[in-house]
Amino acid sequence: MTDMPELRPAKAADLPALQILYQHLIPGERPASPDVAEDRLTALAAYPGSAVLVADLAGDLIATVTLIIVPNMTRGGAPYAFIENVVTHADFRGQGHGTRLLSEAERRAWDAGCYRIMIVSGDHNSTAHALYRSAGYSGSKIGFQKRRIADRHPVR
Repeated sequence: MTDMPELRPAKAADLPALQILYQHLIPGERPASPDVAEDRLTALAAYPGSAVLVADLAGDLIATVTLIIVPNMTRGGAPYAFIENVVTHADFRGQGHGTRLLSEAERRAWDAGCYRIMIVSGDHNSTAHALYRSAGYSGSKIGFQKRRIADRHPVR
């Protein structure tokens, strides 16, 4: 394993590196414009309990997850959490960085009083499924989606 990266919330200065890192999640996808990316990061940071978390290895972002805490009116008002956009740079996969970031996101969700954490993954992404199962997640639910935009946006 490489040196241990610092796990921390993303900041505006991280946005160019985050956009590069997201290419390891969806290769060829058109990134958000710098203004849109900064607006979204600011909005997530302002949303109570939510964050874009990064693994920073000596100034290089090598992994990220997005944690979203959702207010809820069932379960006694306990919120729930979504973990989304889980990605580790291809050169650093299999070294435990994704697991550490998931653990940090979980800690934050439990600290926020969430009663459950959900992760949605593409049905053919067996590598991600193995990561989630090894972190204690079960495939006990069926997810459905309806997209307004195309599934992928390759750069042309």
